[in-house]
Amino acid sequence: MTSPDSASSSAATGQNILVCVAWPYANGPRHIGHVAGFGVPSDVFARYQRMRGNNVLMVSGTDEHGTPLLVQADKEGVTVKELADRYNRQIVEDLAGLGLSYDLFTRTTTRNHYAVVQELFRGLYANGYMIKETTKGAISPSTGRTLPDRYIEGTCPICGADGARGDQCDTCGNQLDPADLINPVSKINGETPEFVDTEHFLLDLPALHDALKAWLETRHDWRPNVLKFSLNLLEDMRPRAMTRDIDWGIPVPVEGWSENPAKKLYVWFDAVVGYLSASIEWAARSGNPDAWKEFWQDPDAPGYYFMGKDNITFHSQIWPGELLGYAGKGAKGGDVHALGELNLPTEVVSSEFLTMSGSKFSSSKGVVIYVKDFLKEFGPDPLRYFIAVAGPENNDTDFTWDEFVRRVNNELANGWGNLVNRTVSMAHKNFGQVPAPAQLTESDQAILDLAERTFDSAGEALNRARFKNAITQVMHVVGEANAYIAEQEPWKLAKEDSSRERLATVLWTALQVVSDCNAMLTPFLPHTAQNVHETLGRSGRWAAMPRVEEVVDDADYDLVGVGLPERGQTYPIITGDYAGQQAVWARVDVVPGTALAKPRPLVAKLDPELGETGPAWAAVK
Repeated sequence: MTSPDSASSSAATGQNILVCVAWPYANGPRHIGHVAGFGVPSDVFARYQRMRGNNVLMVSGTDEHGTPLLVQADKEGVTVKELADRYNRQIVEDLAGLGLSYDLFTRTTTRNHYAVVQELFRGLYANGYMIKETTKGAISPSTGRTLPDRYIEGTCPICGADGARGDQCDTCGNQLDPADLINPVSKINGETPEFVDTEHFLLDLPALHDALKAWLETRHDWRPNVLKFSLNLLEDMRPRAMTRDIDWGIPVPVEGWSENPAKKLYVWFDAVVGYLSASIEWAARSGNPDAWKEFWQDPDAPGYYFMGKDNITFHSQIWPGELLGYAGKGAKGGDVHALGELNLPTEVVSSEFLTMSGSKFSSSKGVVIYVKDFLKEFGPDPLRYFIAVAGPENNDTDFTWDEFVRRVNNELANGWGNLVNRTVSMAHKNFGQVPAPAQLTESDQAILDLAERTFDSAGEALNRARFKNAITQVMHVVGEANAYIAEQEPWKLAKEDSSRERLATVLWTALQVVSDCNAMLTPFLPHTAQNVHETLGRSGRWAAMPRVEEVVDDADYDLVGVGLPERGQTYPIITGDYAGQQAVWARVDVVPGTALAKPRPLVAKLDPELGETGPAWAAVK
């Protein structure tokens, strides 16, 4: 199982950093609310870390198990595998088009993933953290199919809030059981579920409570909303079912269960294991099968997990619990198994919701703007910019076309685009190249110093996943640079031969600040950054882009059970050679004498009317 290029992460020499990105369901195309939560923030972080010289492994894939795919397949009249294949490919194309720099974006229906998931379950079972109990399972009366906890809604029995889900109440944060909900209904068709006795394996979270608490109490730098929510989960910790009565999923690797086609592992057990399985697949495809261990077994290698707030419980409770139990770190003790002792998350970076006219994005409710439509009309960087500067980092944020148009026109076009275009245009017109500066004035030095200081302050914000703070700082430099040009009036200096030396100095200073700002905007606007790099007379690849490859699932694994993935299937992945890019998080000197061409407009302004109407495919109602 090899890829044409060895994985890019092996070429870097800095710190090993794992970037784990939430796995989107392959039951439909992704909308901009999804990529606001998991996609763009993780890519900004990964690109920044690579620019710092760190050795990044960024992994994810499509989540292809569970009832949501079965429900959608029924609606479309196709098999669940056909549905997963189609939407896996669509999602790969969308995320690659957005410029998300995955080292590996794969899928959960691979033989590798099945093997790693079954190994994790075996280790937890052997250590005593998978307990068998008879529980109440929710069944759809009309279909006889199991209803996932998240597909059942009702009134919270603890705080009385409406709209509580079968697994947790977002209002009070408590873990729930769907059978405890008041007036429970199916989100699929509104019917009242039947609750029947069924035998399942449960993750013994109470036996892991003290270990989870000790770990969470060391997490001081998390976003406050994430840490508070996670600590609250400890107050009502109960065993959590990790198997389901369903015929689509990974077989339970226990004698008497593995051959039962109606018993599979819970999709949220297998989805979080995907971070590990994707890392192992990446290593195998890189030609160094043990490379994943540098990111998972080295205690000095941090791991950052990016998702929306509705997935916090699975990343700060379920996944850490699985890792602790697999290593025998709970109250029951146990052995370390074949994959070794694995690192717990360094930080769970959760975003709030991106809403539209006050409603959470929802394909089923028609409240949706698909990524593919957005990319086709506006390209990737305007969306990336909006998410970074106005996205749901710490609070729910309402997307409006009016705000999108305002941000693009006033900030990207009139601010950044104008700074680049007029600076390079004046230098090209008057010198044809980067001019050589003479003695710098206090004003020249002040704007240069501001830009250089911002590398440190914005970099610190990015290192702490404070993206809005970082890009706001950089755009402040852009504004100050535009003010500097307005104050120096180079267009007037160009009219006097005696001012030519001063003109050269002003334009050289402005070009250096443009170069600095472009470096700092690269994680946010990688496509635009490459254009600016070339506009400054430079050549080569400044900001590397992902590529889509077709690969074969041909590795040999020891799998058990029925309904296993066929060997030899092909599927698309996202990968890339990011180590070869020139982008660095530091000042790159502009060199006098570098030839400049007349620049093209950098950012297209949008018709203001778009803010009132929206595009035809997502019109304002």
